[in-house]
Amino acid sequence: MKVMKFGGSSVANASNIENVVEIIRRAAEEGPCVVVLSAMQGTTDDLIETGRAAERGDDGFIARLDEIRDRHQAAIESLFTDGDETDIAEYVDSIVQELGSITEGIRRVRELTPKTLDRILSFGEIASSKIVSAKLAADGIDNEWHDSRLLIKTDSHHGFAAVDLTESSRLIKEKIAASRTRLHIVPGFVASDGEGYTTTLGRGGSDYTAAIFAAALDADILEIWTDVSGMMTADPRFVRSVRQIPRINYREAMELSHFGAKVIYPPTIQPVMAKEIPVRIKNTFAPDDEGTLIEAATAADGEMIRGITSIDNICVLSLEGSGMVGIPGFSKRLFDALSRAEINVILITQSSSEHSICVAIEEKHSELAKRVVDREFEYEIGAGKIEPLKVESGFSILALVGDRMKEHTGVSGKMFSTLGHNGINIHAIAQGSSERNISAVISSKDVRKAVNTLHEEFFSDGRKQINLFIVGVGTVGSRLLEQLRQQHEYLLDDLRLNVRVVGLANSKRLVFDEEGIDLNDWRSRLSGDGGDAVPSAKTAEVIIQQNLRNSVFADVTADAGIVEMYRPLLEKSVSVIACNKIAASSGYENYAALKMLAREYNANFLFETNVGAGLPVINTLNDLMRSGDRINRIEAVLSGTLNFVFNNYDGSRPFAEVVRQAQDEGYTEPDPRLDLSGTDVARKILILAREAGHRLEMTDVENIPFLPASCFEGSVEDFYAEMAKNEAHFREELDKAAAIGKKLKYIASLVNGKASVGLQSIGPEHDFANLSGKDNAVLFYTNRYSEQPLVVKGAGAGADVTAAGVFADIIRAARS
Repeated sequence: MKVMKFGGSSVANASNIENVVEIIRRAAEEGPCVVVLSAMQGTTDDLIETGRAAERGDDGFIARLDEIRDRHQAAIESLFTDGDETDIAEYVDSIVQELGSITEGIRRVRELTPKTLDRILSFGEIASSKIVSAKLAADGIDNEWHDSRLLIKTDSHHGFAAVDLTESSRLIKEKIAASRTRLHIVPGFVASDGEGYTTTLGRGGSDYTAAIFAAALDADILEIWTDVSGMMTADPRFVRSVRQIPRINYREAMELSHFGAKVIYPPTIQPVMAKEIPVRIKNTFAPDDEGTLIEAATAADGEMIRGITSIDNICVLSLEGSGMVGIPGFSKRLFDALSRAEINVILITQSSSEHSICVAIEEKHSELAKRVVDREFEYEIGAGKIEPLKVESGFSILALVGDRMKEHTGVSGKMFSTLGHNGINIHAIAQGSSERNISAVISSKDVRKAVNTLHEEFFSDGRKQINLFIVGVGTVGSRLLEQLRQQHEYLLDDLRLNVRVVGLANSKRLVFDEEGIDLNDWRSRLSGDGGDAVPSAKTAEVIIQQNLRNSVFADVTADAGIVEMYRPLLEKSVSVIACNKIAASSGYENYAALKMLAREYNANFLFETNVGAGLPVINTLNDLMRSGDRINRIEAVLSGTLNFVFNNYDGSRPFAEVVRQAQDEGYTEPDPRLDLSGTDVARKILILAREAGHRLEMTDVENIPFLPASCFEGSVEDFYAEMAKNEAHFREELDKAAAIGKKLKYIASLVNGKASVGLQSIGPEHDFANLSGKDNAVLFYTNRYSEQPLVVKGAGAGADVTAAGVFADIIRAARS
């Protein structure tokens, strides 16, 4: 014997009913079946509203009844050929007329009792099951329709009647045994009390009807046919890489369903669970899919975690006070007060100090809960023994479910550290001694991110998705995008990183695409007139609002305004990669605050390219410090621009022409004066000094200028003109060095906590003497490298190497 239940979406219209009839036909060929049917999708809600409208005296209930009738008649007309539909069409008309009489009576007395509402609601399941039964008969498939109100007996608690399972089982067995057909059609959800009045079984009532029949008949299997192919590891609305769960045990299914997985309603499968009858969740619209098998026990070699689920619209009640400590009965009184008000408690947690107890309930009951609990503890609140009940809204419960969690250590730690790394704050935690469920109360706005984050951690193939936002698409930014495009497959296959550029901004606008911006077409997206762009000033706002997991923000600009975004982003656990030097070289308090925020919120604040473009200068310094070494002295050529200029200035060409070449080849800042004034180098040595542990400000860096003061007046073109006028000055500096066999180098140094930058003459024996082109070099003299310094040397300027440095920081943040 097989029992099959079809939900409202399965019988929503004629086309869907055709699918259902074909599925039933196949099943009936294999053996005896009982088919339980829900009302057509939306009918139950419409019937409730019809009754409520009549109770209000709103004549709109008549039009709604017409809509209900028309929906059913339209299905009948499509399903049956001429003449076949007469009986069923007349039957539906007759019960709609009966509904009309009932609702007219409600309108007159302006009262809708639960008993009358049950009678109204019974129309949906009775009508749909009658239509399916008639269609099967019209197609030559022998079947018998049974009125479940005569077979399932309940008490008189209308709206959520309790079933007399013993009596119902007896009636079902007798009825099915007396029938001569192998196929039985019954309406779900409806039953009757001892006096024969219609009752309903409440939420999940049709599933319950099917489970009652399956248990009574000792069925081989119960199939629940719906619009999804079984239970999933997470909500598909949140997680795109969701997996189907092939097998799951009753306990796990109950936990997942209780915490939001709506495929089944836990109480309704109790009858089959008691008899260990397997349940299979199937898809009406993909009947060949295997679906999910729910059974008494599953193989021990299955997944440690079965699924991740959540409940929204939760509020948290906190009862606190020193008067609770050591005094028995407070918990009992709290739960009694909530129970009397018919408020269901979803989650409970209590501190071991007994100073507070916290429970989670549905948000819609928050005001009632506040009233009844404060009334219960009125004396204690007045005496100052406890505080008035604290009610906090805007929460959701996140649950990790799996029977095998108890066999593995560290699951809770992994869950909480994963959430914490993504800036998701946990408000309350609960875990039963069965270790089958770990639940956490979190802010509702973080649910989507939390479910995705945990699903990636526990169910992914090892690939980590990085959601990257880039501001700045100039020379360096565009090279970075090209490198990301070229390396995408390598990152995916070798590093298991799926780096998706989801946000891209220039100075005017930001485009966002959660699916990832096509890096072959980013220019048209950014310059287009589409409606998917917002002002770039709102970049941080968009990132925070989107609240995506593993978010990384890369600033490839020199814009002080963008730096203002760092703080709010770090506070939301968004890692910040700064090619922009302004933040790390700003006031020490701001620099230290950003570093602290990164630590506090488990984010990264990385700025390797601030000093040596793609050279691992800051990372080398950090590694030395972390390993216990001490930095005693740093000497460095930190400007690829200045090194290029002084390597190429030999007196054969004017100094201004060499600088112009450096700018044309992309070595300088947009305003070359930042390089030639020494300001840029001063920023770099300041950053190194701070990373070495020194509390320095920009004003503490001694900057010995080599340009005449007149060069800094006016525009960039004025600057070039003024350099041309002062060619004799530059030639003099060059000749003085050459006269004693030395070269000019612009050197930054940090000695005993004192930082300076300036033009120096160095001999051929110096470590910097052979630096060519745009090379940079940094010498670290430490306790361990006291005589022979640790040298970091290489290209220190250029769009490609700088982009590579930013790229490396992105990967570093992604893998942390």
